[in-house]
Amino acid sequence: MNDIITGIESGDLVRDNGQLPSEDELSKRFEVSRSTVREALSKLEQRGTVTRQHGIGTFVTSKPMIIDTGLEQLESLDTLARRMGLETQVGESQIVERAASLQEAEQLQIPAATPVLAVNRLIMAGGQPVAYLVDVIPTTFLRAQDLEKVFTGSILDIFIKQAAPALSHALTDITVEKVDGPIADKLNLHNTDVLLKLESLLFSRDGKRIDYSFSYFIPGYFRFHVVRRVNPGEIFSPQET
Repeated sequence: MNDIITGIESGDLVRDNGQLPSEDELSKRFEVSRSTVREALSKLEQRGTVTRQHGIGTFVTSKPMIIDTGLEQLESLDTLARRMGLETQVGESQIVERAASLQEAEQLQIPAATPVLAVNRLIMAGGQPVAYLVDVIPTTFLRAQDLEKVFTGSILDIFIKQAAPALSHALTDITVEKVDGPIADKLNLHNTDVLLKLESLLFSRDGKRIDYSFSYFIPGYFRFHVVRRVNPGEIFSPQET
């Protein structure tokens, strides 16, 4: 599926009339079975990337929406989308205050069963689910009532707007996980699909851990990159080589 998306973006797979090669041609090109191609096209049709006309072929509906961004700067998904001229909406959501789980308490470095605010929500774009976000925040920093009028999907934006606690940085692990269970259902995915997962801890300037979050992204809608610079001390002159 991602190979087909890449081919669409580059134009390599798209004919002048917007039509894609046949299932048989795609099967040979990517060296997979026709059933695999058919399943990939079915998923792309669900996302609105392509439309299939029986007896005619498969056509690109529009330029696929891709949120392409670097991860060096800490900013919300909503902010990223707006900067790219895209609009996101909050779909199904759950906001509840409860006791922290053992894992949450360990990550946030708080006593077990400390009250936390758990915010789970589905993020939509173009009428399609594109991400699922989970945030767990000690209630000393944020309460459910604080979200009643200002919540647009981003906990980070709320902290930035409040200017308290003052934010410092986030530590984030990036992994690829096979999707299963409720999250797969909410994102209209199969259990064989994979998601980009960002597991993150947000720190205040005084070193406190104020937010433990999970962000699940459908790869076809997102592309993340990181700028990595050469250490000046490791650059050798021609004479040294």
